[in-house]
Amino acid sequence: MPDAELAAVRVAGSALGTSTMSGCVADGQAAAAKALSALGIPAPDVRLPAIDEPPHEVPSVVLWAVPDPRDDTDPCRQFVDLQRDATVQDILRAVGAGLTSMEHVKRYTTIGTAHDQGKTSGVISSGIVADALGVDMANLGTTTFRPPYTPVSFAALAGRDRGEIFDAVRVTAIHPWHVAHGALFENVGLWKRPWFYPKDGEDFQTAVLRECRAAREAVALMDGSTLGKINVQGADAAEFLDRLYTNIISSLKPGSIRYGVMCGMDGMVIDDGTVSRISETEFLVTTTTGNAAKILEWMEEFAQTEWPELRLKLTSVTDHWVTVPLVGPRSRAVLAAVAPDLDVSNAAFPFMTWRDATVAGLDARVCRISFSGELAYEINVSAWDGLTLWEALIEAGKPHGVTPYGTETMHVLRAEKGYPIIGQDTDGTVTPQDLGMSWVVSKKKADFIGKRSHERAENNRPDRKHLVGLLPIDPQKLLVEGAQVLSSSEVPEPPVPMLGHVTSSYRSATLRRTFALALVRAGRDRIGETLHAWQDGELLPVTVAHPVLYDSEGARRDG
Repeated sequence: MPDAELAAVRVAGSALGTSTMSGCVADGQAAAAKALSALGIPAPDVRLPAIDEPPHEVPSVVLWAVPDPRDDTDPCRQFVDLQRDATVQDILRAVGAGLTSMEHVKRYTTIGTAHDQGKTSGVISSGIVADALGVDMANLGTTTFRPPYTPVSFAALAGRDRGEIFDAVRVTAIHPWHVAHGALFENVGLWKRPWFYPKDGEDFQTAVLRECRAAREAVALMDGSTLGKINVQGADAAEFLDRLYTNIISSLKPGSIRYGVMCGMDGMVIDDGTVSRISETEFLVTTTTGNAAKILEWMEEFAQTEWPELRLKLTSVTDHWVTVPLVGPRSRAVLAAVAPDLDVSNAAFPFMTWRDATVAGLDARVCRISFSGELAYEINVSAWDGLTLWEALIEAGKPHGVTPYGTETMHVLRAEKGYPIIGQDTDGTVTPQDLGMSWVVSKKKADFIGKRSHERAENNRPDRKHLVGLLPIDPQKLLVEGAQVLSSSEVPEPPVPMLGHVTSSYRSATLRRTFALALVRAGRDRIGETLHAWQDGELLPVTVAHPVLYDSEGARRDG
């Protein structure tokens, strides 16, 4: 009830706390007079009728459970919580069991635990319990009301996830060095990865071209620690990986590495990476940075629910290792300087093998893997030793002009070689065959995930989209990633028939021009043709090319 007059509102009668009939009528007359006066209208003099008041006031009765007038009330049919179908009988049974706290009664009966959290039943339940116990309801209290009964503040929803910690951030052990040397970063999954390292006065393109030249002509290194790493151990580890990958893994010998592709049930590529065989029963699997958690979950799902008879264990070891790719024609000389006991010759240390060695005084695992097409080594050490390794490689590489490079340069180098990035050059509708990688799909294995789908007519149509290279006729014109590709030099009336789209586009220091990768319908059959990419309101002519635009023979990987 209001404790003072309200603006533009007149309160009278029971709403003002008046309990007698004559009082309510008098309140109404007074309120009407004030309203008329506020309008400048004189109130008429009206005599109120005489009202016979009842001889005494009838006290109000609080009824939490209304008795049946026939006096045969069945408490089992008196519902208190309609969402939980809980009744008065349930409450009385709880009290009869010795429960005297509303919190205990709530859990005994489940009253107040449904969607409204007691909004319709909480107070009623307390009243019934208070009557049954013969105590004051004010002393008994109610249950704790939770959302949505009580509202939740946006601050509570946000919690600590605000400002810089709005989203989780992961950094590698070498991150402080990158920051100190002016690296600009990009987000890859939850990781902060060096994007490029600009020197004074350099813009983005100048810095990236410099880093690319260093990797192709001298020696460069990058922080590849974010690469997903999963340890697979067990007597059936080889069989498990054979079922997951499109190619055969079980024939891999200890000390060797094999590139592999994983497909979904529909036969579409979901990830790629390398598999290193550590021993007869242990493998180290790498995944793309952004897919590490997804692939571990995928592997766990099949290990636990589809093939529980296989004896193996999966462990994420991404954070355990720091990985530094050392890339370029002079990388062998730099590695030899910090690992004098390791024979780094091609004969002793061939491509796609690994060796345990001491590098810069640290226990390390060195892999002959290349994501650039150049002679390269991936050096893995404990995360605790990561910064020490990096600084030792920087120091040993100074006579050779060593250059740190970021993710943008990595993308340029791999795209020049036609290596796809899963999730960038694929879109969930791409098979290994579409990528020109039929060689990675085994014809000998009885089965693997996606094999049946690869045999569907739909997945073998000649007009499927293929990964191809695009060379703009104007060699300085940089295509926009996502640009649609058309066959005609003029835009036809809608609906416009699109042949595909640009997936990756870069400026190359080695090719001395721009280039792109694209998914184009029947692309491999169009090599040499001129198509057009829609960009900035115009159609740019491009020549369809093989996706491998640099060192197609693979001669540079051995130095």
